[in-house]
Amino acid sequence: MKLDVLAIAAHPDDVELSCGGTLLKMSEMGYRTGILDLTRGEMGTRGTPEIRAREAAAAAKILRVKIRENLGLPDSRLEVNEEFKRKIAERIRALQPHTVILPYWEGRHPDHYTTARLGYEGCFIAGLKQMPLKGVAFRPFKILYSAVYQDVTPSFAVDITAQFDSRRRAILAYKSQFNPPKSQKRSKVYLPLDQLEHEMNLITSYYGRLIGVRHAEPFVTREIQAVDDIMKIPVRSF
Repeated sequence: MKLDVLAIAAHPDDVELSCGGTLLKMSEMGYRTGILDLTRGEMGTRGTPEIRAREAAAAAKILRVKIRENLGLPDSRLEVNEEFKRKIAERIRALQPHTVILPYWEGRHPDHYTTARLGYEGCFIAGLKQMPLKGVAFRPFKILYSAVYQDVTPSFAVDITAQFDSRRRAILAYKSQFNPPKSQKRSKVYLPLDQLEHEMNLITSYYGRLIGVRHAEPFVTREIQAVDDIMKIPVRSF
């Protein structure tokens, strides 16, 4: 299956938290979307890989993605090596996405910023004809980086006001992570996901306000974006 948009993330639920509204919006617009999770999240404090896999499948239905795959790479042990890059590159060749969404290249969790580099380099080598990989050489047209939890100025933001409620349901489909029994919430390790509901509204509302809507998801590109018609640039200056 060829995709228009593929989101690559380290763990199940990362996509929902970072660009789930955008994926759903693209699907509603008729584009073929997909998710590639690199690990099963087996090192997480809560839940099990089996439970998270079921939750990921339920969330994928809410986001209306055409395909969701998991490479089964080791959680909390992601590294930029040839084996992992090749596995990603082969899926890029198979799915042939026009646009790939990656995590931002800096962050709190090592798996997240490692995924950014793995994804980028996997996309690059997928286009090398002489690289001995399965499939025909292919390279995505566009790489976007989700900046929803980063202190950076986004290149642009996507209005997800109409998709916000469904995005919320997709996130909360991970009951093992965000609505566990009280006995499982006792931990000496700080878990940001315990403040999910508050942050989910606060962050998307903040970026929404910046572009004049209720909720938005921000993205960064390394390259400058081109504008052909300056009369059609959205978002008011005053």
